[in-house]
Amino acid sequence: MSSKEDNEGKSSSHHTGLYISIPRTCLPIVYHPDYNITFMGLEKLHPFDAGKWGKVIGFLKEEQFITDGNIVEALEATEEDLLVVHTKRYLNRLKWSVVVATITEIPPLLFLPNFLVQRKVLKPLRTQTGGTIMVGGGFHHCSSDRGGGFCAYADLTLAIKFLFERVEGISRATIIDLDAHQGNGHERDFLDDRRVFIMDMYNRYIYPGDGYAKRAIKRKVELDWGTEDSEYLQKVELHSEGALNEVRPDIIVYNAGTDILDGDPLGGLSISPHGIVKRDEIVFRAAMRRGIPILMVTSGGYQKKTARIIADSILNLHQQGLIGAEALEGEGIIILMFTASLS
Repeated sequence: MSSKEDNEGKSSSHHTGLYISIPRTCLPIVYHPDYNITFMGLEKLHPFDAGKWGKVIGFLKEEQFITDGNIVEALEATEEDLLVVHTKRYLNRLKWSVVVATITEIPPLLFLPNFLVQRKVLKPLRTQTGGTIMVGGGFHHCSSDRGGGFCAYADLTLAIKFLFERVEGISRATIIDLDAHQGNGHERDFLDDRRVFIMDMYNRYIYPGDGYAKRAIKRKVELDWGTEDSEYLQKVELHSEGALNEVRPDIIVYNAGTDILDGDPLGGLSISPHGIVKRDEIVFRAAMRRGIPILMVTSGGYQKKTARIIADSILNLHQQGLIGAEALEGEGIIILMFTASLS
C-alpha cells in the first residue's frame, strides 16, 4: 500500500456507530430482524427469498446453536457511513422510487411514494449494509456509483474500506466470490487498487457479463451450465489455495452464494446441498491453515430450501472446529459473520 493511499484513507475517517465493542459471550454472527423485507407481498415479485435470514436464524435456534443473547445485532448504516464509497448524487437518486424499482427489479415499487420505499425496502438494505460493514461484504453487483441485481449499496466495498482505514494491521484483502454470478460491483470499485486480490468463480453465461469489471479479477474461474459437485469442489480447492498462496492477505472476505444449488432459477449450476456445505468447509480450512481471519456472507440463493442449507453449513463449520471457541484457540482466528446479501 502506498503512503499516498494510506494518507488518503486515514484522512477520510469519520465518526461511525458501526464499530462497537462486542461482548466475548457473543458468537461471531451478525443479524437483525430488520434484514427481512416484508412489504404487502411485493418482495415476492423478485425470486430472492427476502426473509431467508430469519429462517436461517430460526433453524440455528432450533438446533440450540444460538440464542437472541449471543447474536451480534446489526446497526443501520447512516448516510455518512455510505458516503465513504457512494457519491451524494447516487444516494439522492435512491430518493426516486423508479430508481429503486430498477435496482431491485420490482417494477411496482415505482408507483409507491418514496417514503414507503425508504422505510420498507431501503431501510432493511441499509441495516444489512450496516451489518456487513461491521464484518464483510455481500451486495456484489453494486459499485460506488450504480446499483443493480437487487444491490442498492456497495457494502462489500464499504466493509473493506472501513477495515483498511480503521483496523490496525489490515492493509491487504482477498475476496473469494463463489456466488453463481460475477461480482462486478466490487470489481469495478477495486479495479486499480492493488491492496485487494479478487478471485471470482461464476457461471460465465449469466448476469451480469461485465467485461470491463472482469479486468479486476486476479484469479478468474468461469464455469459452464450444469457444473456438478466433483468438478466444482475440485476447482474451489485448487483456486482458493492458489489465490491464498499467490498473495497472503490480512483478511479474507468470502461471498458464499447458495445460488449454485441444483435447480436454482438464476444460477444455472448443479451443486448439491452437501456440495455447498463442503465448499464452505474447504474455504474455511484454507483460511485456518494460514491463520487468516475470514468474514463470510450468505449472498445469492433463490430457492426456499437454501436457508436450511446455510444453517447446516454453519453447524458443520462449528462441528469441524472452524468457528467458535475451538477456532479462536487454534493457530488462526476464524470469524464467521452472517450478514444479509443477495446475488
